[in-house]
Amino acid sequence: MGKKKQSNNGLMSSAGLMRYYEEDKRAIHLDPKAVMVFGLLCGFAVILLSASYGTWP
Repeated sequence: MGKKKQSNNGLMSSAGLMRYYEEDKRAIHLDPKAVMVFGLLCGFAVILLSASYGTWP
């Protein structure tokens, strides 16, 4: 039997995904833990400000 022709291009749908990830290299990358800590600090600040202005339930 003849050899199967191997293609290094992959599927056509994966070619679009590769282009997407190449564009993603220029984006700002944040650590998920840093985002969680920032969110918790913002929530804590809102609670403290609410308590200090007397709007805490």
